[in-house]
Amino acid sequence: MKTILLTIAALGFAVSPALAHECPLLHKQVMAAADYRLDDAAYKAKMMGAEGDTLHKAGKHDESVAKYDEAAKAMGITLVHKPK
Repeated sequence: MKTILLTIAALGFAVSPALAHECPLLHKQVMAAADYRLDDAAYKAKMMGAEGDTLHKAGKHDESVAKYDEAAKAMGITLVHKPK
């Protein structure tokens, strides 16, 4: 019984990174690209990035990803998404 529980726990830890959302990765990309720019597009992207982070923390991951994509489009950059 103990072995079965340990096996289930190990599988849970092994699978959990695969289930993680990509929001933090996209947030980092948007903010890194906007940090070195002082134009209006970068300012808007930072604001949208903050909105994306709020959506992520609220559990609205699909909306968060869409917000990060919108921020990237405003700056004219392409985000690197996790493969599905």
